[in-house]
Amino acid sequence: MSNLVPRNSFFQDLFDVRRDFDQIFNRMLSGWPFREVPASGTAIGFTPSVESYVDKDAKKYHLRVALAGVDPKEVQVHAQGNTLTISGERKEKHKDKDVDPHYEEISYGAFERTLTLPEGVDGDKLSAEYHNGVLELTAPVAAAALPRRIEVKAAPASKQIAA
Repeated sequence: MSNLVPRNSFFQDLFDVRRDFDQIFNRMLSGWPFREVPASGTAIGFTPSVESYVDKDAKKYHLRVALAGVDPKEVQVHAQGNTLTISGERKEKHKDKDVDPHYEEISYGAFERTLTLPEGVDGDKLSAEYHNGVLELTAPVAAAALPRRIEVKAAPASKQIAA
């Protein structure tokens, strides 16, 4: 029905094309319509989004993983060296019921993300909290690994003339 209404802007059409392309590309990356099967034999249903950053003031590393609809009891976090693996499963709630779906955009199934911790992050002191569908992992960062500012000093006038 919205296709019958003329658009006010050529640019809106361009944004719609880009959004549609992004959705198709994301589906291809997530294995839609096919499910990837890792060596463990469990199908991968989706790839949760992550964001990470180093808080220079607090000297902490933060990693946030979007796990809406995932029971925190179904999430496992493993750290080995500087490698962090987060895995779990988002289970369907209506799978056993006789339902007639209108939209099916939420992916279900097992997931696994393996990330490399930045240099200086103490993986032995990782802590994890799950709140409002977001898993947040934090760890201290060694002061030596944080960027530091180096002061630039001006050379004496006699050296500048000689150059």
